[in-house]
Amino acid sequence: MTATLDGRVALVAGGCGGAGRAVCKRFLAEGAHVYAADLTAAGSLDEDSTIGTFLRLDVSSEVEVQAAMAAIEASHGRLDILVNAAGIELELTIEETSLDDWNRIMAINVTGTFLTCKHALPLMRRSAHASIINFGSYDGYIADPNLAAYCATKGAVHALTRAMACDHGPDGIRVNAICPGYVDTPMLERFYPPGVDPAAARAEAEAVHPLRTIGTPTDVANLVTWLASDEARYATGQLWVLDGGISAQVQQMRFRPEDAQ
Repeated sequence: MTATLDGRVALVAGGCGGAGRAVCKRFLAEGAHVYAADLTAAGSLDEDSTIGTFLRLDVSSEVEVQAAMAAIEASHGRLDILVNAAGIELELTIEETSLDDWNRIMAINVTGTFLTCKHALPLMRRSAHASIINFGSYDGYIADPNLAAYCATKGAVHALTRAMACDHGPDGIRVNAICPGYVDTPMLERFYPPGVDPAAARAEAEAVHPLRTIGTPTDVANLVTWLASDEARYATGQLWVLDGGISAQVQQMRFRPEDAQ
């Protein structure tokens, strides 16, 4: 590693999840002081101290977000990097989505991003390297079936990212979003059809990508780390798609050998 984040203070919301955990590990390896913020440590921080300091955080609670920022201020006086990786998925059409379902996914995916950004800004104005990286999705551009509310939340995160970049660029704060496609995490595994062999489902998912593979949490962490670093000093207000090329193509018809005449 190159210590590109040496001495910087980072808060990763959703830091105990699949992609968030990879980001925390990479940030630590690059020399940052990392707060892995999540609802629970998922029993893993005791086993894995390589993701930083656990900070209990419900991103949908303004009180908890304010308390998290106060704790970071007391310890460091500033915040250099904020990563909003906390999020949930809801596999329903809009007709099947209850108002409670809608409010819950909006509270975590959108309001959570709003709250962490809002209350991080005073601390980030004290940084000479301030960078916010939100988690959007390629589903904010195009749509997978049965993910209506999820798609709506990611579209909102994309729009909020651009607006914040315009508003807070004069403060020296960069704001970007990464937009992953299929990434090998527990969230993706839950999206595979029930009753289908996981290996077969993964092979099918890989086959629809031009690169014939799906992403890994490390791929996500690589992009997030670059956006957090000074190498990306001129990058702001952008949506960085990381999807193995799946959104670049028109889906092609696939014929089985037995269909041939």
